[in-house]
Amino acid sequence: MSKKFSFKQFCIAHDKCAMKVGTDGVLLGAWTNCKNAANILDVGTGSGLIALMLAQRSQAHIQGIDIDKDASRQAASNFDISPFANRLQSIQGSFIDFQTDKKYDLIVSNPPYFVDSMKSPSKARNDARHNDGLSLSDLVCKSCAMLKPYGIISLILPFDSLSTIEPLSKSAGLYLNRKTEIKPLPSVKAKRVLLEYSFIDGKLEENELIIELSRHLYSPEYIKLCKDFYLAM
Repeated sequence: MSKKFSFKQFCIAHDKCAMKVGTDGVLLGAWTNCKNAANILDVGTGSGLIALMLAQRSQAHIQGIDIDKDASRQAASNFDISPFANRLQSIQGSFIDFQTDKKYDLIVSNPPYFVDSMKSPSKARNDARHNDGLSLSDLVCKSCAMLKPYGIISLILPFDSLSTIEPLSKSAGLYLNRKTEIKPLPSVKAKRVLLEYSFIDGKLEENELIIELSRHLYSPEYIKLCKDFYLAM
């Protein structure tokens, strides 16, 4: 029996997935604006964590797509045993090759982000961590084509990727509506950034989130964001 990661309303088995349950996915699943979403696509769903978090937070129908067969099967299994099974679907395949007539209110992704760095012997782990198969440019362009006029794209990226995604989003006609810089500790520079894009030019909502005030002492803001999911909060 595979070991599961337990949240308040669902469990995640992730032993068949190259990328395990981690803080990045939890942050994106808790932060993403899904209030008005009826149809959501989770790109690179992995274990299905983000899709399940969004299912808990909404009444949306959610599809999770992943290129890795084992991850896709495990996501399907995690979906099936959840309280939201009738609203979740796991799709195995390449996002770039994915064809559908459906348009989405929300496209969310914790994408592969290591560029030109040392590879792992595991192909599945490389697919999950390196952007050779899904570049930011491909992700942005394909997402724009599948988005409703008032839909949004929600991402978590390394902070250093801002210089890459800013020109890509502008050339695609996207506007940055929300931005949250993620700092592990108060004295440490931001390591990640949460970004929300749409085709609507509005006022940018910008802030900062510190995860821990000191080792194992979580900030009130992080606890507030994640308290509906983590058992210990």
